[in-house]
Order: sequence, then structure tokens, then C-alpha cells
Amino acid sequence: MSDFTNSRHSKRDEGPENLSMLLSSTEEDEREGFLGLTVEHEELTDEERRRIHKRRRNTLITAMLVFGVALVLIVAVLAPQYGWFKRKDYRGDGNGTEVSYSVDSGVSMYQIAADLENRGIIADANRFVETYNDMGEDLFIQPGDYQLQEKMSSEAALNTLLQLDRADQIYVAVNQTLRMNETFDNLSKTTGIPVGEFNKLNDNLEQFGIPSQFPTLEGWLHPGEYHFDPDASATEIVQTMVDRTKQDLADAGVEGDDRIFHVLTVASILEFEGIPSDYAPIAGAIENRMNNPEGETGGYLQSDATVAYGLGEKTYELTTEHKNDPDNKYNTFYYKGLPAGPIGSPAIDAVRAAANPDDNNYYFWVTVNLDTGETKFAETYEEHEKNVEAYQQWCSDNEGKCS
Repeated sequence: MSDFTNSRHSKRDEGPENLSMLLSSTEEDEREGFLGLTVEHEELTDEERRRIHKRRRNTLITAMLVFGVALVLIVAVLAPQYGWFKRKDYRGDGNGTEVSYSVDSGVSMYQIAADLENRGIIADANRFVETYNDMGEDLFIQPGDYQLQEKMSSEAALNTLLQLDRADQIYVAVNQTLRMNETFDNLSKTTGIPVGEFNKLNDNLEQFGIPSQFPTLEGWLHPGEYHFDPDASATEIVQTMVDRTKQDLADAGVEGDDRIFHVLTVASILEFEGIPSDYAPIAGAIENRMNNPEGETGGYLQSDATVAYGLGEKTYELTTEHKNDPDNKYNTFYYKGLPAGPIGSPAIDAVRAAANPDDNNYYFWVTVNLDTGETKFAETYEEHEKNVEAYQQWCSDNEGKCS
């Protein structure tokens, strides 16, 4: 080992004449198993340098492209899940396109928010709920009908639904199945306008754009919630209600004076003859009766509800005398086809059912449970008699409810 050290020292002492001599191995090193370092000095041409630079640049570009594609794929997968690019809110009070919106009893704020987003009224359900929470805990959205617009900000939509922008207005709720005189009484009590001023409006239906087939405003006083200015006139109030009915008809695709009269009249009957789930099948049975005057029903609707309306009463029990009364223009036992006009002002569900009745073979229907609204249908009078017996049995078991 000392021989090797001395040998290496002696070489360094001599001073290297060049790098290759310093790093190369001696014969003695090679015998001991040590090899020196070989240094090769490579001279590159300009063309070779350009090729190397180009390869490095291409490799870098390829790597960047691969990274970019991977990033795009990741964003495409994750963005919808986390809503990265989703519009969080619209601005302002809407785009001018009105939307009739109903809030049912018992629905949660989250259900309302999701529904508003699905219908294009607000941009984001979560932002709507956040905005609501920021407004305070003592504010509630009451069940009812509201007029909103497409693309409203969350704040604007909430102001309408929470009635925050209507604190100085008169609130009126018009329930379904109210007759015209009941609606006018309600409007008079809440607005202070005499009932007579509302009744006078029946003398000039043309000013509201109502077809001449209608004898009165019955059918056009749209049920729902309203907010009127304290100085609103009877004409302005009724026009607002008529406009909502016109919107329902447009939404259901109903056009033309005769068609409008038919649909509104049938729809008004549906609300008194059954529950919403039965509207369409009852409408189908009504059409079958009118379209087949040679059938068992002879073209007569035979609706107890229309007869009761003509009598000015609300009853389920009609006498033979009532059904044979020719003075009652709403007596569909005596007169074929539709009555003289609507017997109430229907909501959108009934309007849609009347405009699109079920295609069925029914000619008869009867509500056999007045508490649940359960209705049974029949194609023949023989079948119908059995259903009537079920109704009579229910009345017997529930004294006082069928009078």
C-alpha cells in the first residue's frame, strides 16, 4: 500500500504536463487493479448543436402538450361536480319574461331553490339558499302563486317570494273553487271597494278582452295570491286576475274564442267534480259524452255541480225537480253539452286537463268518498250504478256530509 502511495505522490510531484497524463493509469496501477480515467474531448459542429437543441425543444413542447391535455381532462371531469364554472347568480330583477310560480304547503327552502333553478328563474340553488340565510331567520315564504321572471338575482326572487318589496300593498288570497260572488266579497273586504263596483264590470267584458261567449266574469278571476296598490281600482284588480287566466290559457296552448270558452268551462267543472289526479280522466269522460250524443248519456253532461251553480247553492243532493228545471241554464241534465258558462275560475291544473283530456272509454264518474275525493269511473250505466251504491253507503256511514 505504501508503494502505491509513494508512486502517486511521485507523479504529482513531477507536475502533470496535461490532463490525460494525470488521470491515466500506470503499469503498476493496472497490476494492482486500478484503472485511470479516460477523458475524451468531443468537438460538436453547429449543425449537431442545432439538432440537439431542436430535440430538446420538441421534447419540452410534447411534455407541455401532454400536461395540458391531462389538465383539460381533469377539469372536464371535476368541474361539473364542484360547479367551478357555473354562474353563481344573475343580476337584477329578471329578463322581462314572466313565470307563474306556485309554492305548495310543506315544501322546504331547498326544494323551492332547486325548482327555481330548474325553471331558469335563478342561476344557482345554493346561492339562493345562502342569500335567504343571510336575510334572517324570521322570514318565510307563504304557500301561494307568485309572478316571477326568468334570470332573476337570488335577492330579487326572494324579495318577491318573501313579499319584502310589497310591504305597503294590500294582500288578497283567492282560493280555488270560489264562485264569482264569493271572490267579489273577498276582494271588497280586503280592498274596501264596494261589491257593486266589481259586479258592474260584468256589463263590459270587452274591456278585459274576454270573448263574447262568456256571460259574466266567472271563469276569469284567477285563484291565487295578489298584492294590490292601495289606490288600485276594481277594474285594475280584475284586469290583473284576467291576465293571469290568459297566461294559463296560453301556457296550455289554448287559442280562439270558442276553444277558450270550451276549455275554461270544462276546467271549472273539473274542480268541482274531482281532485287534481282525476281531472284528466273526468275531462275525457266529458268529451265522450259530448262527442257521442247517441250513446247511453245522450250528449248530456249530467253534472250535479253545474245544476247547483245555477241554483246559487252548494249541495251534493239534487231533486228530480232540480234536474228537470228548464229555467236553470246551467242544468246539464236538461240541456245537452256545456252549461251557459264556467261555474268557477279554474287554476292551471284544471285548464291543462281540460285542454288535454285523457283518451278513455268512460262516460260515468262519481266521487265515492267526499273526504278523500276518491272517484270511480265506469263505461256503462250498469257499472255506474254499483259505484253510486258505494257513494250512498259512504254517505250513510258519514251522516251530514252529503247534504
